[in-house]
Amino acid sequence: MILINLLPHREAARKKQKEQFYTHLVMSALAGGIICGAVFTWYQGQISSQQDRNAFLKAEIVKLEAEIKDIATLQSQIASLRARQTAVENLQSDRNLPVHLLEALVTKLPDGVYLRSMKQENQSVLLVGSAQSQERVSELLRNLGHDSPWLSKPELVEIIAARADLQKNDQRRVSNFTIRVTLVRPSKTAAGASAVGTAPAPGKV
Repeated sequence: MILINLLPHREAARKKQKEQFYTHLVMSALAGGIICGAVFTWYQGQISSQQDRNAFLKAEIVKLEAEIKDIATLQSQIASLRARQTAVENLQSDRNLPVHLLEALVTKLPDGVYLRSMKQENQSVLLVGSAQSQERVSELLRNLGHDSPWLSKPELVEIIAARADLQKNDQRRVSNFTIRVTLVRPSKTAAGASAVGTAPAPGKV
């Protein structure tokens, strides 16, 4: 007996293929959504972790900036204390400078040279006086600049030829001079002496 299928099998096959296609499409969409969600979640976790790191770094930077400010304040205080200490040491050492100045002038002043006034400003001393000749003034400059632990850098400011009345009808030519000399503090003098004392002798290492 011959069986004849009168049903629309081609349409049924097409319908079945469409159903499979839509099923695969939905499954692909679901799989893509799951993958995208997983990637998104992973990136969100990385971003959150990095934000936590950034917040920690910012907090540490704030702490370091505060410590740096404290260090700068301490350094300024130390510098101020050192300046005060130096000022006190200079005042203590400068108390005896007038004595050393007078002692040095007594030993360095040549014959025929007379001082009329002395004026000190900080470490600079202005000497005003008269000499019998310009050669005497030159000798005074050499004496002040040679082998004196308390005086240095003698400088002739001016020298003027004049006449001095010694007695009635007795005038002599003199040279009025102004010399500037620098006083050396005892601390610098001691430092120079110690440097000379510790220097190696010639020919020795």
